[in-house]
Amino acid sequence: MARSLNDWLWQHEFWLPPGITWEDMEESEDVHYPQPHDLLLSIPFALILVVIRCAFERAIALPLSSKLGVRDKHRPKAQPNPMLETFYSTCGKNPEEGELISLAKQCDLPVRKVERWFRRRRNTDRPSLSKKFCEACWRFTFYFISFFTGLAVLYDKPWLWDHRECWTGYPQQPLQPSLFWYYLLELSFYWSLVFTLPFDVKRKDFKEQIVHHAATIFLISFSYCANYIRIGTLVMVIHDASDCFLEMEKDMRSDTEESDKDEEREKMSEKEKNGITYFSNATSNNYIQRNESEPLNNRNHLTNGHVKER
Repeated sequence: MARSLNDWLWQHEFWLPPGITWEDMEESEDVHYPQPHDLLLSIPFALILVVIRCAFERAIALPLSSKLGVRDKHRPKAQPNPMLETFYSTCGKNPEEGELISLAKQCDLPVRKVERWFRRRRNTDRPSLSKKFCEACWRFTFYFISFFTGLAVLYDKPWLWDHRECWTGYPQQPLQPSLFWYYLLELSFYWSLVFTLPFDVKRKDFKEQIVHHAATIFLISFSYCANYIRIGTLVMVIHDASDCFLEMEKDMRSDTEESDKDEEREKMSEKEKNGITYFSNATSNNYIQRNESEPLNNRNHLTNGHVKER
């Protein structure tokens, strides 16, 4: 079963142009073509990149963040509450309105305080700004190095200046060592991103990141196996150039958290109430003092006890 599936997968009709078979792609001492088993080297190289990344973030990115003035925000901690903590860890981080009311009754707290507790608890779990900066700094550094590495590899290649050369003699285009190592570097990096996904910052586009990494690994692997090396190197260089600016923008982006809007509203309402009370007291006192200072002959006393100004 496995052998038949393997034979079906590697039919030359799927991978090669019409009229070309795998026999035409046989290697010799001087001619080497891409082989699928070459891609297995990307796994150990990806683990090496993970180690390099950890050392880079600790030794370079973290001190750089402090020098650039990247500071972690002070986050007010949620008060210890075993019942709310149990719900947070087992049922969810964003309770519905009905669940908030039920939790408020069980804890004998106002619903607004329960909402505030969950908001602060979520902010506590959010990654720090320095961690986000270190991740973006590592990716920016890699894309920057990879982009100029690709330019150095492709500078003397004819298909960099004339894209029609990508298909000259295809698929019988021998694999050059520089192109092999460039492909291996790119594939290893994306495998390393997959390995560190559980430990990286969970951004809003986390699911999209998984799809992006899986699609990138598939496309790089497919282009290598199908010997689309020339056009593949051009695509990777272009993407590295754009990714540099993307990661730079992430470095400069400020941290966003859930703000205690209810607390701000409460403070504003208290200030407004205090201001209105002070204003009403001041005006009433001023009115009383002014009326008391007026002589009696300036006022007409009515029979019903009210005073009417002349």
